[in-house]
Amino acid sequence: MRLRFWRSGLLALTMALTVQGPVRAIEEVVVELPLLENTIKLRLSELSSPEALISGNSDLAELDRASNGELGRKLVKLLNHPVPIGLRQFTDASVGSPLLEQTLLLVSSFGTVEGRRPDLSGETLKAALDRATAASPDGDPTLLQLMQAIPGERARLDLAQAQFILARMLRHRRQADRLMASTAPAAAAAAPVDGPVLVSHPQLPVTHRPEPLDLVLIQPQGPSNGRLVLISHGLWDTPRNFEGWGRVLAAQGYTVLLPRHPGSDKQQQHEVLSGQAPPPTAAELGLRAQDLRAVADAVAAGRIAGIAGVDASKLVVIGHSWGATTALQVAGVKPQDSALRKRCDNVDDPDRNLSWTLQCSWIQGVDQAGIADPRVIAVAAVSPPVSLLFPRGSGREMNGRILLVSGTHDWIVPPDPEAVAPFVLAAPLGNQLVLVKGGDHFNLRAGKAPNGGVLAPLLLEWTNRAFAAGSAARPAEGAQPLLPAGEWGSSEKPMADVTARMKAGGP
Repeated sequence: MRLRFWRSGLLALTMALTVQGPVRAIEEVVVELPLLENTIKLRLSELSSPEALISGNSDLAELDRASNGELGRKLVKLLNHPVPIGLRQFTDASVGSPLLEQTLLLVSSFGTVEGRRPDLSGETLKAALDRATAASPDGDPTLLQLMQAIPGERARLDLAQAQFILARMLRHRRQADRLMASTAPAAAAAAPVDGPVLVSHPQLPVTHRPEPLDLVLIQPQGPSNGRLVLISHGLWDTPRNFEGWGRVLAAQGYTVLLPRHPGSDKQQQHEVLSGQAPPPTAAELGLRAQDLRAVADAVAAGRIAGIAGVDASKLVVIGHSWGATTALQVAGVKPQDSALRKRCDNVDDPDRNLSWTLQCSWIQGVDQAGIADPRVIAVAAVSPPVSLLFPRGSGREMNGRILLVSGTHDWIVPPDPEAVAPFVLAAPLGNQLVLVKGGDHFNLRAGKAPNGGVLAPLLLEWTNRAFAAGSAARPAEGAQPLLPAGEWGSSEKPMADVTARMKAGGP
């Protein structure tokens, strides 16, 4: 495997072993090998050079001698590589943040220091980085120096946990795979019309943020149908990755606005990783929903230059990932903190997945995040993290109908715990669930595809049907599906409406 891959894995394990305790360096590391039912012991003092390792007496030294020093040369090269400056800057800016705490909780399951608790605040990691930096002659510490600065006596790395997590990730898509296999995919749609559109980039001053919102405004070059669609991007993303959806909709007469959420966009990611800003705060959960409401208010009041004749009293919202969660909020699904408080600290929860790292960081912002907008008649939520934030019953007072879309190969927001299970538990109010075979967390976005990407026909059909339904678009007991069987699928990735399979008894 490439050296870069091993370096990334070693950094994660080093973070996992950063614990509270006296400043006494770890000397011995025990690596548990579940497949061999054995362990390997290594001493950090033997890893300063190939010569030190080949003359050592640890299990690793014996393996090195068996390989005639080849193992030692590669390992020493790896361990003497400098710690990425980004890790040091990220740690400095992120100590105590909920997102860092959840990240450390996850990686701590891979390793422990005997008799001590992991420090989830990041303070001990920061202190170890500071000590390693001070010990380095040029102030540029190596991975070995960082490991030697970790407080403790003996570290234990549990590779069986990696095997366990991989198996859990595979389980998180079994129901979705069965549903896809038992449901006929939708007929492939003709490529959406990529007609001429007008794109501009206005700014909108808002009261809930210190700076104006940057907007992407996409309008038909020809006649407008007077209808409004908002698109919300995900964590550390940008409106640019969703302009394809906006262009397809605008070519059909819609006015589309894509706000940049400044507390969690691509620029904020750059600032986090360079140590200039902390990770997104829990307050961003509510601020993003306020962004959408402020944009709709501004359209209604005629405060966005270039927009005229657009009715903002009814609108459709489309979102991806965290943006899909935001769309559900404005559709009236009310966030609750009960599941967050009960389940976030359990690393062995069978439903735990990568999206919980983000969801669990929201816990302090839930009480400010119930921001329904009655103007929203329908939303399309693509890959939303929802299982902890929206417990059973939280959607009974929705004002907007929901199309939930999930990819069968999404390992960041996996389909079973974050789409199938929540949908089964939700009230039957006319909402629909579409699964995309082979869809992952990123290939369902529009990107720069001229035809809007894989989901464009589906999103266009859903938007058309929602506006055409008028007052019947609102969710209600016994409501008929907005999205009929028809030609809204993709020849590139099969997709199927599995809603009826849920009603028939689930997967």
